Amino acid sequence: MSETALAALQYYGAGAGLLAAFMVSLNRGARFTGWGFVIFVTSSIALVLWGFFNDEGQAVGWQNVGLFAINVFGVYRYLIAPGDEATTKEAPE
Repeated sequence: MSETALAALQYYGAGAGLLAAFMVSLNRGARFTGWGFVIFVTSSIALVLWGFFNDEGQAVGWQNVGLFAINVFGVYRYLIAPGDEATTKEAPE
């Protein structure tokens, strides 16, 4: 892979990760947080590719394999799974 493509993956992954972390930290509701996790997924994909195509980035690639799984779970939890109203019951008083 060309150095230009590797640099683009690296910087996109870093920038998207920062944006996603900021979105999740705002705690503006499930939908907004879920879209933050979607951006995290794209960041993880970029950094997995960068890590395995770069001679010195294999550790970052493996780290982002794990983060990818966590981020996919976040997308499921915040955008796909039924909301709290459908799954929780009020405790008796």
